[in-house]
Amino acid sequence: MTMPTFEQLTSMVEDVQPITAVERQQRIAQAQELMARAGLDAIYLEAGPALRYFTGVQWGLSERLLGAVIPACGEVSYACPGFEGERLHEQLTIGERILLWEEHESPYRLMAQLLRESGTAAGAVGVEEAVRRFVFDGIRREAPALTFVSADAVTIPCRAYKSAAEIALLQHANDITAAAYQASIPHLCEGLTQREFRDITVAAHRALGAEGAIWPVFGASTAYPHGSIAETQLHEGDMIVMDGSCTVDGYYSDISRSLVFGQPTQRMRDIWELERAAQQAAFMAAQLGAPMESVDAAARQVIVNAGLGPGYAVPGLPHRTGHGVGLEIHEWHNVVQGNTTPLSPGLCFSDEPMICLYGEFGIRLEDCIYMSDDGPRFFSQPSPAIDRPFA
Repeated sequence: MTMPTFEQLTSMVEDVQPITAVERQQRIAQAQELMARAGLDAIYLEAGPALRYFTGVQWGLSERLLGAVIPACGEVSYACPGFEGERLHEQLTIGERILLWEEHESPYRLMAQLLRESGTAAGAVGVEEAVRRFVFDGIRREAPALTFVSADAVTIPCRAYKSAAEIALLQHANDITAAAYQASIPHLCEGLTQREFRDITVAAHRALGAEGAIWPVFGASTAYPHGSIAETQLHEGDMIVMDGSCTVDGYYSDISRSLVFGQPTQRMRDIWELERAAQQAAFMAAQLGAPMESVDAAARQVIVNAGLGPGYAVPGLPHRTGHGVGLEIHEWHNVVQGNTTPLSPGLCFSDEPMICLYGEFGIRLEDCIYMSDDGPRFFSQPSPAIDRPFA
């Protein structure tokens, strides 16, 4: 794949189409169908990715409660701090009913009122998994007649399988991160710190119109999947692992590259090629209908056949091969032993079977996959060689 130029990417970002109100209404309709199957009268959402997914409302978590109720039948409604009402109104495209609570009042009483208004006076309410415990306890005290259960049967099937519009946003995000990496790599130099390189790559993302984050690791610390707390400087012959992402309309990219500053040793080349083979084996195993655990098994077998591992033993692959990705960088479903979820169109997940050699170096190649109607597709094309991070 030929990477877009800086100018092309800038134009692409300007032309990005956000999720429409029509699609969000379709999401609500799907949720209501799933609620009926699960025997739920309503689900409760707090500020965060799930609220954004269904309503488009972007809201940070604080001690002041903002929440929404999706009833099994009817319109979405909200409870909001009184002084934030106008800010919420600015964002609303789904639902109109807002109950405002003042600073001396209980927001949980208003949430219980919304649940009663949705027809759940003594029914079953699904609680989204990210709802904080103190919020859950507060609502439960105000609505003792209700039965509270997990909303996973609704929220996970909705969010895990991406629409064409979501896949397009994920593609934009991955294109930007790939281009930001390419713009940053030429700035590598002797003595550069991890923090300085992170700042360079964040600035490159920003120049392309997206907020990005990167966790670069140099030298022996690359053997640890999430690096070390030590601030390391770059030196000739060091392995470099770049792991980063950005968001486009809330949807995350996730790309990792491993390269060497200077000339790689033969051992570095050999392990890099093994990592590349494991990543490719995972991709080839990601066939429609196959269980997600088979993707992990395929990558891990390549590594075990080379004499590393087995299982999660190091030297080898000490973690799962991948994770879901979307409005959160780690979503359902994990690419891990025991996950029998069949691969179906719309699933999006990372392919990153890292090889760790404690005391030496580590290599992670990460590109995300989406399942199309005819099989797996990469959002970013895999690295072709240790000295060519991008095609």
